[in-house]
Amino acid sequence: MSYFSYARTGPGHDRQPRPEPRRAGPGEWPKLEAALAVVNRDLTATLPGQDALVLMIDPRPTLPPGGVDRGQVYVAMPDGRWQGNAVNPWDPEEDDPLEPDDEATVLTVVAEAAQETVMELLWQVWPVCWEHKLGVHPRPPGTAADWYGGATDAAGAPVWWCRGGRDGACHDVAPVGELAATLPGKQRRALRRGERRREGRQ
Repeated sequence: MSYFSYARTGPGHDRQPRPEPRRAGPGEWPKLEAALAVVNRDLTATLPGQDALVLMIDPRPTLPPGGVDRGQVYVAMPDGRWQGNAVNPWDPEEDDPLEPDDEATVLTVVAEAAQETVMELLWQVWPVCWEHKLGVHPRPPGTAADWYGGATDAAGAPVWWCRGGRDGACHDVAPVGELAATLPGKQRRALRRGERRREGRQ
């Protein structure tokens, strides 16, 4: 992530400071927040001790038509750092909605953004298929190895998908948000103990 000024410079143009990114407030992006809560369940289950990811808003350098600036939204680490593309691909010239309309699309976009932020900033593959020890990716359920982004025949809530071992036996690992059920027994028990401890402190 980098912050740089889009303001004009030179004679007659004063450099304007670029607004600082800020954390999204509760209810500001309800669909994105709901999707991130689902993805954070997988983060908590598979990376114990890692704090939940957050939504950060990077204000636009210039106001869009109509003067409404809701900024570009990114999935970020708790300290505000992120990597990758915005999760709200709103383009006022294309008359896009501020948030994607379809829940499966929102969850897929947020899961992809979370994965990129975690992998790039923690320097580790996440999440991982326990059976094949490979990184997995958000895909529509039941997709084949030759699936490509933008395919229109696949539908449904996204799953974490593994390309399989050397035999190429790709498979759905779990629905996004349900990775806890795929953990080996020892880790699953540790996760449940941690959840009970957190509930006891509340």
